[in-house]
Amino acid sequence: MNKNSIVIGVDIGGTNTVAGKIASDGTCVQKINFRTDVDDSAAFIEALKLTIQQLVESSSGTLAGIGMAAPAVNAREGVIEHSANLRWGKLPIVELIKRHFAVPVTIINDSNAAALGEMAFGSAKGLKHFMTVTLGTGLGVGIVVNRKLMEGAFGSAGELGHMILETNGRACGCSRNGCVETYVSATGLCRTVFELLSYSMEQSILRGVAYEDLTANRVYDAAMQNDRLAMQAFTRTGHYLGRMLANTVAAFDPEAIILTGGLMRAEELLMRPTIESFKQNALSFQQKRLRILRSNFTDGEGALLGAGSMVQHWDAINEMVQTEM
Repeated sequence: MNKNSIVIGVDIGGTNTVAGKIASDGTCVQKINFRTDVDDSAAFIEALKLTIQQLVESSSGTLAGIGMAAPAVNAREGVIEHSANLRWGKLPIVELIKRHFAVPVTIINDSNAAALGEMAFGSAKGLKHFMTVTLGTGLGVGIVVNRKLMEGAFGSAGELGHMILETNGRACGCSRNGCVETYVSATGLCRTVFELLSYSMEQSILRGVAYEDLTANRVYDAAMQNDRLAMQAFTRTGHYLGRMLANTVAAFDPEAIILTGGLMRAEELLMRPTIESFKQNALSFQQKRLRILRSNFTDGEGALLGAGSMVQHWDAINEMVQTEM
């Protein structure tokens, strides 16, 4: 990639999508956010196409490629398949974007992209064994072992948001019950608020808010006003997250876990109960040596940079990936 080229990185989320223009030095110089149409894949592809065109037209550089990150990715086939939060079925997104742009187009699981972004530009510089946990509409995990990304046979390793946390628990978009992300995610937080409201007489700013109007940001704003029920919802979410991390660390033994995604706007509201719960549930020797860190990236920039790096540094990224692309 020469100095006059740009790469477009895209992070597709269950609520919002962010696309960014990445310069040759790895910095994101412009970003555009738009609402993800989770019900109409054709409308989403059209919105993404127009957004990429807008970014390219505002640049004096030549487009070198497009790297995308999304949940439920089959990287081998270039498709998003049956995501719990994107109701598109099996979408051949790489093929669809290539119809509009005659450049290399890649796609990677969003949590794997976040791991690559952290390894190249963020909190994981210098780490050999770490995990990223992305807390957004859902929950995903990127796993790096000996500085190699664990992708699995089809590029979908790290779907730990769909580990069963509670037997016969909350219904999940994956068609099962009790998955981690139904408790630990932006949507899971909102569900917890309504559970607390249903059996508590606690006064709350959130009482009377319709379910479709409730967002994680609204819960956060209430907590910042010392709303006890909102703070309790974050505490409960952190307790679930800490338990999930204890189980995950027992399996993978990382040096550090980096928490990222929109829910981490809550910072200590979520970090404190998460760390407390991890210490209560983890093996004693793992309690002391694991570091739980908050990503320094905001607005999905880590995943965006990681996705863009799949095009920008293709040879180097291939060396990081455990299985052949």
